[in-house]
Amino acid sequence: MALCYLVVFVSIMWLAYTNRIPSYFIHFPYADKVAHGGLYAIAAYLGHQVLKHRRLWLFNLGLPLFPAFFGLFTLGEELLQGLSPYRTLDLGDLICSFAGLLLGYWWAERSLPPK
Repeated sequence: MALCYLVVFVSIMWLAYTNRIPSYFIHFPYADKVAHGGLYAIAAYLGHQVLKHRRLWLFNLGLPLFPAFFGLFTLGEELLQGLSPYRTLDLGDLICSFAGLLLGYWWAERSLPPK
């Protein structure tokens, strides 16, 4: 399932960077923000599950491995949008992406059986 979602996620990014997202996907207000939150929540959930909730330990702080690296990717990808002729660097998109990432991480953590 995660591999299929990766194909969907990369396809959506390609469509966005080449200005080919069909207009019927963006007919309601804040569609872009909702899409950022949803896409990143699903990605964070699946990625954290695939990596079996692994953590990266730094100075006694256990950072969830996939969400941490996906967060760095998210920041870099949003910054790169400033270089694209069809995309824009948008703080609102970044906030919605990180909110989705946190939601997906929370959702994956809630799926763990109680200890």
